Amino acid sequence: MSAAPALFRCLPRAAALPLASSSSLHPARSFYRALSTLPTRAEHVTTTIRAAPSLPLAALNPSLVSSASSSSTTPTASSSTSVTGEKKPAPRRREIKSKKAALTMTPEAVTRLRALSSNPTEPKLLRIGVKTRGCAGMAYHLDYVNPPGGKFDEVVEQDGVRVLIDSKALFSIIGSVMDWRDNRLSAGFVFENPNIVDTCGCGESFNIRF
Repeated sequence: MSAAPALFRCLPRAAALPLASSSSLHPARSFYRALSTLPTRAEHVTTTIRAAPSLPLAALNPSLVSSASSSSTTPTASSSTSVTGEKKPAPRRREIKSKKAALTMTPEAVTRLRALSSNPTEPKLLRIGVKTRGCAGMAYHLDYVNPPGGKFDEVVEQDGVRVLIDSKALFSIIGSVMDWRDNRLSAGFVFENPNIVDTCGCGESFNIRF
């Protein structure tokens, strides 16, 4: 009887002993709990990319920066405006003027033509042409016509006096100087023609350079 009471007396002391912690009792559970606090692989990659510093474009490829800056500031040759926005003037067309007049008149010729055309009742215009005749082959032909003359006639105006040139004779007369000469032997209009290469002995006909 003395052994039984001693056993019951030990039970309270055993109950008073502290219980072992759950971590010591279940080591696998504490290991998985520690793994759950670590970031996943995807979260680790994302964090690393966001934390990486951004590199400038010049550090990656300097040639790209130089080509981009030059293309943005250099104007093209085909543009019609400058860098400042001002419009360039359009190029002017070059005017081609004939260096040789169809006919030039001396003051004596102008005075005589003005006297001939001063008739108020019947104004006339002198028309100059060329016909095939004479020893050399060609001769001047002058006649008076009513204005405005033929449809294709060349009009030469000088000092208020107008003269008509037959379109068929223009090639033979162009560049000539018309003069009026009055002497004891004859009176009439004469021509100094740079196109003549040969004349007859009497001076009535001529031949021109083709």
